[in-house]
Formats: sequence, C-alpha cells, structure tokens
Amino acid sequence: MNMDKLKGPKMLTRILMILSLLTLPLTAFSSDSPQIRIVTNKGNIEIELNRQKAPESVKNFLQYAKSDYYNGTIFHRIIKGFMIQGGGFDKDLQRKQVKSPIQNEAFNGLKNDRGTIAMARTNEPHSATAQFFINTVNNNSLNHTGKSMRGWGYAVFGKVTKGMDIVDTIENSKTGARGMFSRDIPVSDVIIEKVETIKE
Repeated sequence: MNMDKLKGPKMLTRILMILSLLTLPLTAFSSDSPQIRIVTNKGNIEIELNRQKAPESVKNFLQYAKSDYYNGTIFHRIIKGFMIQGGGFDKDLQRKQVKSPIQNEAFNGLKNDRGTIAMARTNEPHSATAQFFINTVNNNSLNHTGKSMRGWGYAVFGKVTKGMDIVDTIENSKTGARGMFSRDIPVSDVIIEKVETIKE
C-alpha cells in the first residue's frame, strides 16, 4: 500500500477541521474570568468573576445583569467595617421579583476577604437569588466550615479589580432607618445605575 497517497487526504481533513474551529464565533469560547462593571452614582467598580470556582453563582449573576435587572437598584445595607449589600430593592424601596434560588457554592475554597463579592442569602443556606455583597474587610466568620446550617457560609464568586476606593466611599455613607429598614440603609441613595459586561 502506498503510504504517501494516504498522507494527502488525511492532511487535508486535518486542515479543514482546524479552519472550521477558527471560524466559530468568539462567544463559543467563554472565559473562566468574566469581567463586569458596576456603574453607581458614586463611581464605577470593576469585578473579575470566578467561573471556574463558582460557576452557578457567576451564571446566575450574569443572567440578572444581562436582563438589566440591577439597573436602578440600590445598595440598601451598609455596615462599616463589614460589607456593602445591594441588588434587591429599587429607589422606592420596593423589593424586586427574583428567579429561583441557587445552590450555595461557599465550599469552593474562596474566602470572604476584603474586596471579594459574594452571594447574599437568608438563614437558609441555598436561598441566594439576586442580592450580593462586597466585603470591605476580611470576614472569616462568613467562610464555609461545613455543610450544616451554621457552617455553610456565603459563596464568594469574584473580586474587585478596580474601584475599591468607590467601595470604601460607599461603605462610609451615612446610614440610618428608612422605610422597612430599621437601620443600615444609606440616608442618601447609593444607586446601581447599571451592571455592564466588560469581558465574557
């Protein structure tokens, strides 16, 4: 059998396969580190999301962001020396409708350190929907220690890469009581104007 005759067709097939891969749209190759920008009336915060360690949380957050869900929401809970929380209420303090809750990914090894973003939830471990918070200090007490009601922790899914000074400005907002909130809500609205994707 003439081996040289087989090399031609095989090589041509390989070249065609490579060319077909090159013509796939860029969206077919998603990054493990999508980047988003939270545009607020205090300034912009850029965040790198960790799709590898927190795939469900990142997918969930991006779905809300792409649907413009966060546009016009506020940071409604600010505790100095702890965190800033937003994504669930509009400027009239009306609670926004949410999708089904997601599974808690707090066991992924990511820690609630200063500058990280995590999913907010109720006392039920798997109750996170749209609300999130940014840690302003290292909050070790929020980390996963075990799969029990007390130990589940809060799932970190990214970190601030630019605009931590804006986070600090928001953290230092004057807070008090307003509407349904008995404390910790800014006296003047801290508005999330939009959440936009920089890189996906």
